[in-house]
Amino acid sequence: MLARDTIRELEDQARKTRILVLKMLNAIGAGHLGGSLSVVEALTLLYFRRMNIRPSEPRWADRDRFVMSKGHAGPALYATLAYRGYFPPDECLSLNQPGTNFPSHCDMNKTIGVDMTAGSLGQGLSAAVGMALAGKLDRKGYRVYALIGDGEAQEGQIWEALMYASQKKLDNLAVFLDNNGLQIDGPVAEINCLEPVAAKTEAFGFFTRTVDGHDFAAIDAALDAIAASDRPGMIILNTVKAKGACFAEGQLSSHHRPVSNDDLKAALAALETK
Repeated sequence: MLARDTIRELEDQARKTRILVLKMLNAIGAGHLGGSLSVVEALTLLYFRRMNIRPSEPRWADRDRFVMSKGHAGPALYATLAYRGYFPPDECLSLNQPGTNFPSHCDMNKTIGVDMTAGSLGQGLSAAVGMALAGKLDRKGYRVYALIGDGEAQEGQIWEALMYASQKKLDNLAVFLDNNGLQIDGPVAEINCLEPVAAKTEAFGFFTRTVDGHDFAAIDAALDAIAASDRPGMIILNTVKAKGACFAEGQLSSHHRPVSNDDLKAALAALETK
């Protein structure tokens, strides 16, 4: 169980991460706001509390791995890596600009600390499953974490990867589903509904928990339960798209949108008073 002081520290870090994401998107003018801000708590908990990593040795062979399968949430991962010590936060302000090391979608050949290139939805989870299988074959103790989107989970490859992970008993794999309910063209439930998604992932052999995706204690408890199980894990994160961006929170248009100076000013004022 997380102590109150620890939760406050994580909340403060999540606020800093959101602020940096907003500044990054403002610097380039627009970007993937909604799906970046909805996953900040999960990333903060992993990188600042759960994962066994060495920022000074980013390719350490025994590190835990993370795959951002919904690669358009790269800005949130970049900001998290920056504050974890992989590179200075100000470098992230070159997001998606010529010569940058921070492209719109995650690229392991560009950005220090990124474990897998992603962007073609559905493919990142397969890579994470491969990493987890490699860990088993090599008798390594590292864990692999992957984050998929709810719109992404409409891809058949996601379910093929889940089926294979269960078949191979990859209990060193934990998958997060960002269940914010909105994708680029509309509500997920109207385009290709996932429900009952918890029952489906259970049927595919995953130890499944559904939590408030902005509640650190709930996410942490779910990870503990998964670690104690003998199956791969699925944490369904019920989240709010663009969480923390007062001008766009919960809006379909937040998937990819401009972040003006006025937008930034309003969001910073709201975040910095919390």
